[in-house]
Amino acid sequence: MEWVEVTGRTIEEAREKALDLLGVAEEDAEVEVLAEPKMGLFGRLREEARVRARLLPAVPRSKDESGRRRRGGGGRGATPAAPPPAAPQAAAAPPLSAPIAPTTRQGRVAVADDGDAVDEPKDGATMEPTISEDRVEVPVAEQAEVAKRFVEGLLATMGLHDATATVALIDDDTAELRVTGGDLGLLIGPKGATLLALQDLARTVVQRKTGARTGRLLLDVAGYRQKRKQALERFTQKVAQDVVASGTPVALEPMSSADRKIVHDTANAIDGVTTSSEGEDPRRHVVLHPA
Repeated sequence: MEWVEVTGRTIEEAREKALDLLGVAEEDAEVEVLAEPKMGLFGRLREEARVRARLLPAVPRSKDESGRRRRGGGGRGATPAAPPPAAPQAAAAPPLSAPIAPTTRQGRVAVADDGDAVDEPKDGATMEPTISEDRVEVPVAEQAEVAKRFVEGLLATMGLHDATATVALIDDDTAELRVTGGDLGLLIGPKGATLLALQDLARTVVQRKTGARTGRLLLDVAGYRQKRKQALERFTQKVAQDVVASGTPVALEPMSSADRKIVHDTANAIDGVTTSSEGEDPRRHVVLHPA
């Protein structure tokens, strides 16, 4: 698939717009930062952030092709989208029954989606220096083992000695690292925020230690991803029924790109309902419309 380029006031905003445009979750796309936002006088935005994205290829790219890829230059972005009309009502996604302790995202490594770390972790596990600057092909099983050792060290440091990490190979390009045990809410965080941060951190560790830039590495804790998916599907089906019955659009609460994809997929399988993503981060959300 061809690259798509979008702009936003922040890199995160541009990335979310690109994922929505492709209609996929973060782990299913390759996103590259082309230009960071530039500020003018009095804190005014002079130039927006620019990113480009495409669906991940079905098979890893060759070494020759991977070696030719480099981060592109910047440029002025397109005019930002007009603010969306206010939704008539808002609905909140259902909470999950798994215990979730309040946490913050302090210590998360800010990582560009092309794999380059742009910040260092704070008050967390240290990472070893980068050993490769070129994009190389590393079997996803080998990447998962590197991530597994890192997560096991993190669990030991946090005193979670009852927790265990195992690797599940989903396909030739995807591996999932699954952490199980008791009282793991601290690793999940509100709406999975801490889980996503740990997944980013594990990916960065793998990239720094192996130089790998192909393959997908996912992290799950206590089956949270599957529980969240099932809860969102049930919730979306109920809201969709209300939209069909009332003929009135309903705006859901702000969600991550992965959660929005679940909502889109579930609602679009129901006759009489269409969906759209509206708003800007961190308030980007899905709206269900009567067809």
